[in-house]
Amino acid sequence: MKLFAKGLLLIAIPSAIELALLGVVFDTQGEAAQAAKSAENSKQILWQASSLVHPLLREAARVRTAIVLEDSSFIDHRAVWAEFSDRIALLAHMVSDNPVQFARIQRINDYARAWRARCGEVADALRAGQTSGLAHAGVDGLPPEIDAARHELDAFIAGQTRLDDARSASLRESRERQQDALIFAVVGSMLVWAATAIVFARNVGLRLAALGANAQRLSDGVALASPLAGNDEIAALDAVLNQTSQRLREAEHEQAALKLQLQERAADLAAANDNLRQESQDNEMFIYSVSHDLRSPLVNLQGFSKELQVSCNDLREQIDSANLPPGERQRMVEVLDGDVDESLQFLRQAVARAAAIIDALLRISRAGRLEYRWQRVNVGRIVERALAGLAEGLAQQAHIEVRALPPAWGDPGALEQIFGNLIDNALRHLDPARPGHVEIGALEPGQAAALSSGPGGGAGTNGTNGTNGTSDGRAAPPTVAYANMRETTYLAGTRTRTYYVRDNGTGIPAAYLPKLFRAFQRLHGGDSTGQGTGLALARRIAERHGGRIWVESTEGAGSTFFVALPDEPLRAA
Repeated sequence: MKLFAKGLLLIAIPSAIELALLGVVFDTQGEAAQAAKSAENSKQILWQASSLVHPLLREAARVRTAIVLEDSSFIDHRAVWAEFSDRIALLAHMVSDNPVQFARIQRINDYARAWRARCGEVADALRAGQTSGLAHAGVDGLPPEIDAARHELDAFIAGQTRLDDARSASLRESRERQQDALIFAVVGSMLVWAATAIVFARNVGLRLAALGANAQRLSDGVALASPLAGNDEIAALDAVLNQTSQRLREAEHEQAALKLQLQERAADLAAANDNLRQESQDNEMFIYSVSHDLRSPLVNLQGFSKELQVSCNDLREQIDSANLPPGERQRMVEVLDGDVDESLQFLRQAVARAAAIIDALLRISRAGRLEYRWQRVNVGRIVERALAGLAEGLAQQAHIEVRALPPAWGDPGALEQIFGNLIDNALRHLDPARPGHVEIGALEPGQAAALSSGPGGGAGTNGTNGTNGTSDGRAAPPTVAYANMRETTYLAGTRTRTYYVRDNGTGIPAAYLPKLFRAFQRLHGGDSTGQGTGLALARRIAERHGGRIWVESTEGAGSTFFVALPDEPLRAA
């Protein structure tokens, strides 16, 4: 049975019993009211009956006086009889429901009429002067008509007194029953509601308590009691709690298994990271050692090439001063100025290229091992120094616009390397078909937050690059590339500043973006004068600063390099 039906029964049954008790109370009240009305009516009848003969007695006294004085004017012909008629009519109406008493009233009325007739005869005799026969009537006590009426009235009063006693007794009994009914109704109502409360407590209250206990057990994570019986909402809710408990236990088992797997994978990842870190350190040390070891042969090659060049110059002077045949001299000059000079030039170029590569390796190796001098850095001044250190003539290839640059937290020399490499990269990849333009600035905090998250928590977007539109009106969606953040130390919760270097150069093909920030990757191959290490070095420095670097580029329209740097001292994650 549903809770609604149970509630209706718990309300309906006591209400029906209450109505029955109220019916009994109302019935006893009706009986008591009727008994009180009857008793009051009896008292009114007795009061009226007690004074019924008073007009007749007054008239008898008047008649006696008239006889004695022989004056008929003492006899009342109207007022007394009008008063008596009103009283007896009222009394007859009051006992009309009692045939015996009504008959007595009729007989009293008959005696009164007889007495009235006799009074009329006395009055006529007095007026006629016939008083001889009236002397006896005036002195022999009450007239027989009045005496008979009094006897009949006494019988009426006696009967009415008995009836009044009976009605008074009935009234007392009715009031006693009414009081008993009220007491019974109050006690019965209390018992009914007590029984209802007991039923509710046993059937609903205990079940709700059990449901609450199961809910508490579920909250405490302990086993639930057995499911409640029944098909009401409480049983349904308890069944849901048991199902939830079962699912939670299953989820806990699955979570424990997954946690164990995660711990194992975390241990594996930690070991792999340690191995990678150790291998990275070993590789850096190897690169550093090899670079130093390769420097000595390169220095020797550079010295030997210079010595050979000096020897060739001396040999040329000796040939010029020697007395040789013209044909032989010509052949020797062609060998010295041709094959030998070209070989020496090729040797010098190869040695210079190898030295540049070794210097680049050393710079990358040192970027991971140098101790930084952490301080608040004036980025604007850093950019000025980076522009001043550009190769001669490189800065004149484009219009360079430097906007307001807020300070950052880091090492001044390292940050100068980042901006120097980004600016140098922008100037080396301008589009010869249009005037070059390079813009250096910083994003507002709202603009930086609008960029979608990239690797390592970086921000970027595939659809927001308001600066990469082409100068001739062409529009193309930018392609986004992020630095490989596998070794990043970017710390969440550290406030950062996002700077950018924007150009309108040739742009970067989408296929090249995934390897853009790797070392020795050159976009234009042999046409580029760089070694392909500038962006990799910038990435490494940004990572050591707890920041990140990425690019948005549209081929043929230009590129925008972003670098996020801390705005406050780094704190542990």
